Amino acid sequence: MPGRFAQVAALTTLAVALAASAPSRAVDDSPAASAGAAADPAAVKDARQAELEAVARDIALSGARQAELKAEIAALDKDRATLNQTLIDTGKRVQALEGQIGATETRLASLGRDEQAIRASLAERRDVLAEVLAALQRMGRHPPPAILVRPEDALAAIHSAMLLGAVVPDLRAAAGKLSADLRQLVALKDEMERERDRLRADATALVEDRTRVQLLVEEKRKQADASAAALADEGRRAAELAAKATNLKDLISGMERQIAAAAEAAAAAEKATAANSAVVGKAPATSLGNADRLAPAVNFADARGLLPAPASGAVIRRFGDPDGLGARAQGISIATRAGAQVSSPSDGWVVYAGPFRSYGQLLIINAGGGYHVLLAGMERIDVQLGQFVLAGEPVAMMASQRLASAGAVNIGSSQPVLYVEFRKDGTSIDPAPWWAASSLEKVGG
Repeated sequence: MPGRFAQVAALTTLAVALAASAPSRAVDDSPAASAGAAADPAAVKDARQAELEAVARDIALSGARQAELKAEIAALDKDRATLNQTLIDTGKRVQALEGQIGATETRLASLGRDEQAIRASLAERRDVLAEVLAALQRMGRHPPPAILVRPEDALAAIHSAMLLGAVVPDLRAAAGKLSADLRQLVALKDEMERERDRLRADATALVEDRTRVQLLVEEKRKQADASAAALADEGRRAAELAAKATNLKDLISGMERQIAAAAEAAAAAEKATAANSAVVGKAPATSLGNADRLAPAVNFADARGLLPAPASGAVIRRFGDPDGLGARAQGISIATRAGAQVSSPSDGWVVYAGPFRSYGQLLIINAGGGYHVLLAGMERIDVQLGQFVLAGEPVAMMASQRLASAGAVNIGSSQPVLYVEFRKDGTSIDPAPWWAASSLEKVGG
């Protein structure tokens, strides 16, 4: 009999200790946790998402670090190859970091859902636990009599033993489940903290590399041959032409006929295509060439399987999918992070950069051989008319939320969407064969 009461005492102590430890060990001062287990799940999800976004958004470079980055760019060898390669390499790091941050946020969201489920389970058993603890406390204040001291109370002792025989196994099971849940909750909190640390580190690196990209873009712009005044004048004429054009075909042909920078770009594209085509006995291309190239080293038609993804994200609409308006998608739509970097998918010359009808901010690159690459849905374009850009070179930035774009689709949120379209002689074509395998996996999410 004493052993039975010792079990009860031990279980009581364990249950009380666990109940007391639940609030203190699982404390979370985040907005989502403070909402409580009974909060609206949608509200909890929104609060967690806001918390994750704030972690990355509120990170800013110190003045000293910005000065260090400027000094780094100033000390960089300014030859074309070094500048281009540094820009492309930094752009790749930015895309990789954006992908890592997205994956970390996904893991944190999953951990948050697990935490919410455990909290809800604990909350559902709170009343039962309270009743068990109250019963044990009453039994502690009025224990059954000891038979050796008061033999006349043997019947009461037997009744108590029978009661305990029924209660103790259930109590042990409940205490064990509670203990396991609390241990899991604490482990989840530790893992979430590690993920948040990883998120902060990646976000800091992302801010640095985005700043480095911007400095490199500015440095490359300084080296452009065209004067700012001439570009400004052609930009105004391009805007007038875009306002009059009724479709993309009209816009492209009008730009390459009437705007000097676009016309020169188109001529250079065709010259490069002809030069590459004239090479006799050439082997299939395995790379796009060196970073110091002034024209494509590989014709666009021969670059299948080589082109890098223009942004890190998930493809939410592919070429040929229903577009929701009774037609088929003429390009692909990629859901990106807010403020994501956009890189050129191919070598080519910029023949249009600016707003155009439902496309929003539109960038058109002449890749030669009758091929054009279109990018739409960005907030800012960092390249200018007539400029030659390399595959993988950062050229634009996405907005903090979805903007108007011909490729925009309903994804149930304000997440930015990048629209990418390949055209051959004015007709849209499927871009799938052109993506490098690793890039396609990254873009596919």
